[in-house]
Amino acid sequence: MPGFFMSFIATPQSMRFEEVLPLQSGASIRDYVLAYETYGTLNAERSNAVLVCHALNASHHVAGVYEGQPRSEGWWDNMIGPGKPVDTNRFFVIGVNNLGSCFGSTGPMHTHPDTGEVYGADFPVVTVEDWVNAQARLLDRLGITQLAAVLGGSLGGMQALGWTLQYPERMRHAVVVASAPNLTAENIAFNEVARRAIVTDPDFHGGHFYRHGVIPQRGLRIARMIGHITYLSDDVMNEKFGRQLREGLTPKYSTQDIEFQIESYLRYQGDKFSEYFDANTYLLITRALDYFDPALQYGGSLTQALARATAKFLLISFTTDWRFSPQRSREIVKALLDNRRRVSYAEIDAPHGHDAFLLDDPRYMDTMRSYFDAIAKEHHA
Repeated sequence: MPGFFMSFIATPQSMRFEEVLPLQSGASIRDYVLAYETYGTLNAERSNAVLVCHALNASHHVAGVYEGQPRSEGWWDNMIGPGKPVDTNRFFVIGVNNLGSCFGSTGPMHTHPDTGEVYGADFPVVTVEDWVNAQARLLDRLGITQLAAVLGGSLGGMQALGWTLQYPERMRHAVVVASAPNLTAENIAFNEVARRAIVTDPDFHGGHFYRHGVIPQRGLRIARMIGHITYLSDDVMNEKFGRQLREGLTPKYSTQDIEFQIESYLRYQGDKFSEYFDANTYLLITRALDYFDPALQYGGSLTQALARATAKFLLISFTTDWRFSPQRSREIVKALLDNRRRVSYAEIDAPHGHDAFLLDDPRYMDTMRSYFDAIAKEHHA
């Protein structure tokens, strides 16, 4: 039951890597830090570890709360914890903040070890494949050679898929939620409009705004507003806001005032986002989304691309998610079945759009719970 379980205290950790990490672009990065958190206990066989990969604006703070900080729940706290679908009484769960982020891992706001200057726009472009390689190094340090599962939603689901191709022998299960084998042209277009909003903000300064003591907040606000529209379904927006005017029933007949409730909501979301998220990080992470396309090197054949995967799969999609539609999950399912892999697939009839993967739909939660129960029984996690 949502809200029934008490949240536990989470402790952020970090790990420094001095060795060079080669990147897919041909560039590399060294002397970098990865922020991470762990929940639960690694068993004696080291067989009960679950890696959780985060989406665009999330972080390593997946579950639990920070001591003395009200309203600090992890972004998937309803899913992960003692007695929850991914039960930390059984599993050792690891959340890693990706390179290029603004929540603790090395990113554009940090100092370049060679120049002593803040990276800014000079931070190298990173891809899903690069993140997976960095996560694998962290797991090496933690002494985990094989994961019980890799779990992720949206961009996190792409990372879970990447794991099955880059390190097929290092995982037993892949749980891919509300994701896709690549972005559609429409999705890339939304990302590009959001990026243009940021780079054309006069305070962006070519990505070196830190030197000027400013933040391109106007661009970030618009980027978030665009993104937020795509995460919600039309049904939810109509139900929540409809065509309600913000103040009373009489229009002001103004082109610049906030007239409708939905406008007010989007402005609020944009303002909030612009205060905590880094503009260069937004550019980097949306680019990583754009570039992900494992079938590309196989002439567009997802079936050939997924031939390397040996994991068992659970895929979940949501009927009203038009950003990562069920059709995209079915493409992955078909390619896996073509390769005779073991696949479970749930298409949840939920009204919430893409954001459904973060919410408490009972059918969704029950599907996750039963799947992770089965994983636990396999290896007595």
